[in-house]
Amino acid sequence: MKPFDYFRPATVVEAVAAAAQPGAAYLAAGTNLLDLMKGGVSRPDRLVDVTHLEGLDGIEHLADGSLRIGALVSNADLAHDAGFARTYPAVAEALLSGASAQLRNAATVGGNLLQRTRCAYFYDTASRCNKREAGSGCDARDGENRSHAVLGWSENCIATHPSDFCVPLVALDAVVEIEGRSGRREIALDELHRLPGDTPARESALEPGDLIVAVRLPPAASGFGAHARYLKVRERTSYAFAVVSAAAALRIESGKVIEARLALGGVAAKPWRARPAEEVLRGIAPTADVFQEAAWRALSDAKPSGDNGFKIELARRIVVRALTLAAAGTPARLPALPASPFASTSGAIHV
Repeated sequence: MKPFDYFRPATVVEAVAAAAQPGAAYLAAGTNLLDLMKGGVSRPDRLVDVTHLEGLDGIEHLADGSLRIGALVSNADLAHDAGFARTYPAVAEALLSGASAQLRNAATVGGNLLQRTRCAYFYDTASRCNKREAGSGCDARDGENRSHAVLGWSENCIATHPSDFCVPLVALDAVVEIEGRSGRREIALDELHRLPGDTPARESALEPGDLIVAVRLPPAASGFGAHARYLKVRERTSYAFAVVSAAAALRIESGKVIEARLALGGVAAKPWRARPAEEVLRGIAPTADVFQEAAWRALSDAKPSGDNGFKIELARRIVVRALTLAAAGTPARLPALPASPFASTSGAIHV
């Protein structure tokens, strides 16, 4: 591992100033960063440890009905918060479907948003990767690419974003609070991550020194708790990233869908909000035919980036399954195998 300086700031302002210097990186739990450093994929000159900063580890219910989640809240603490799981069940299910219990205990909300792709060619420093080294090429294009993107990819990069947590957050219009050199600002989570285009090394809208301090769910997000699910197809039942996933949330009144939210994971370099599919669902009865039409609309722009054409049909099917389960109602108990399409609904008390 490359030698590095270590700095532990006392305030957020100190942290931003330190991290704005070239070669600096933020350190929280390090569940992704330290692996990248050990493999030589990431080689920072300085780590800025934010784990002791005050005010970033709380869950706050704000006066306007929104929920503010500090960036240092652990994945486990958020998922197991009874009030949170009851109000935002798809988000809790997504969190509990990711990694292992040990990693969830350590990993933070802010770090989860910014985790790097799990593309094998990104991790292999002997391979060409435009995300790791701009202009070097993309060995994934002619390599093993069955798990790669089918939406939003370019000839320069076909990697996918690995987060489960981000998928229902994007569906629910989450907002990210950022502290930067010019002060505090907000950005929609849907705009935080960038598609690769010609600059795949630029993965987010963050500027040097920018620190995510919180994620906020707007008041409207709490209205989907009765009909919300997250489903994830993976190579094995646990401890695996999504091949494809979907978060579906519905508001149903008098037998009709009043409002719908749908997002997909594992299909693009960012969590993919399927707004055209939401329009199909709005204002009509939730039926199998309608769900099929929504699924086709959600993947209408999809195309294989290699040996992964199967992911398009798989994504359509997981969208239909997620919508069907969401329409049936959030289960009283969280599945013992969260987010698995094959799980029974016996498990921890959910609502």
